[in-house]
Amino acid sequence: MTPEDRQRLVAHLEMTENWLTSEVSGLSEAQLKFRPAPGKWTILDVVEHLTLSEPGYWDDLKGSMKGPPGKSKHRDAGDLYVLWYGIDRTNKQKTSHDEEPKSSLPDLNTGMQKVHKLRAEMLEYARTTDEDLRGHLYGYHDVYQWFIMISTHMQRHIMQIREVKASPGYPKS
Repeated sequence: MTPEDRQRLVAHLEMTENWLTSEVSGLSEAQLKFRPAPGKWTILDVVEHLTLSEPGYWDDLKGSMKGPPGKSKHRDAGDLYVLWYGIDRTNKQKTSHDEEPKSSLPDLNTGMQKVHKLRAEMLEYARTTDEDLRGHLYGYHDVYQWFIMISTHMQRHIMQIREVKASPGYPKS
């Protein structure tokens, strides 16, 4: 990982964590639990999804570093794809059953504590690792790209929270 890669990774991880915090801070219970339509997620559902999915993504990243080295054939194009993934909500995907919210998150504070704890662990690793994230693969991506993908995954769901807030009938407070 080059110093520029490290700087970009840390900045993106910090940006998405701060942005999520900003988007959910001060929301009322009615706002957190507002469901724009049947089958759509509430803001609390989105936060719960992040607490369910991102630990697994993090485990996948760490596991990939234990595998044999390999180089992505699509480094620059892959970086751009991963960054676009975070902002392009035109292709909405269904999550896996294990990552689907089950209304088991008791409150926003509990969810955000989990998000912050995991993100602190990721940031510590991103700031200090000497491992070659570009020299290992996770699927079609190098591990650096997968790390950015974790952050853009959060960004994608921040965009989803904004969609909920823009929905007709969303409570004013």
